[in-house]
Amino acid sequence: MTPRESHGGLYAATICPMRDNGALDHASLERHVAAVLADPGQRGLLLNGHAGEGIFLSRAEQAEVVRIARQTAGGKRILAAVSAEATAIAAADAQAAISAGADGVMVFAPFSWALGADARSIVAHHRGIAAAVGGAPLYLFQGSVGSGLGYKPEVLKALLEIDAVAGIKEGSWEVKSFETTRRIARALRPEVAVMASGDEHLYTCFVLGSDGSAVSLSALVPESISALDAHVLNGDHAAALAIHEKLFGLAKLVYAAPGHLAAARLKACLAALGRIDTPACRAPTPRIEPAEADRLLAALRPCLEAA
Repeated sequence: MTPRESHGGLYAATICPMRDNGALDHASLERHVAAVLADPGQRGLLLNGHAGEGIFLSRAEQAEVVRIARQTAGGKRILAAVSAEATAIAAADAQAAISAGADGVMVFAPFSWALGADARSIVAHHRGIAAAVGGAPLYLFQGSVGSGLGYKPEVLKALLEIDAVAGIKEGSWEVKSFETTRRIARALRPEVAVMASGDEHLYTCFVLGSDGSAVSLSALVPESISALDAHVLNGDHAAALAIHEKLFGLAKLVYAAPGHLAAARLKACLAALGRIDTPACRAPTPRIEPAEADRLLAALRPCLEAA
């Protein structure tokens, strides 16, 4: 069994619909999950990540998102992100997610590590979470270059010594670093799935041999991501490049600085399409201004036709 077949594939990093008062919008979440998974190319979901505003959710809310998604997703795989700073809190969040129906957990680097993290702390944090979920698959998140949240090769090698590690969301946002991560994993743990997560260069990573993807654009245009993947696998690079050209323009706008507005931008698009009731995010994240929303929708329309 290949890494793609075992723990890889295409995962949509979903958003978390909310009401104007910040409460979870259960009905919109059910519709959102159903719409994303209506695309047969999506193997599953990544919940409570950056796009899902997981850092703004309580443990009970994170678990509620997983429970609702599990009821809607049927047999599709569900990965739940954990982002807490303290290992004990992250471990408890991971346990709650597994109990609620997640198939595995993805460990996001605490934002404080952007200031510099000791390698021993990084490894101990992941080991603590792995122990807490008792053998459930653990996914690493390789952060973007320059953020301070990307793991250096020696740290990545140490993390791959954790038996529970089954996959890596490769979000370095740089093709060279994607290649480095992939080569390290192939050498040390060839069964570990390395999944591209740089929305602007998915095409390049797919060509290099990604084991799937875990991107939030799949929460908005899942069919385009699936089609891009399928065209590369089938060797139809002209068709793949045509989709890439459209996705590139949309990704540049969604993930533009300041990056913390990506979830709000995705919600603005989804609300405009009628897939969620409101574009509300949890405070202090503001809504997207009308002029920016218009630019997003203009870039989105070609992608809806790309598949």
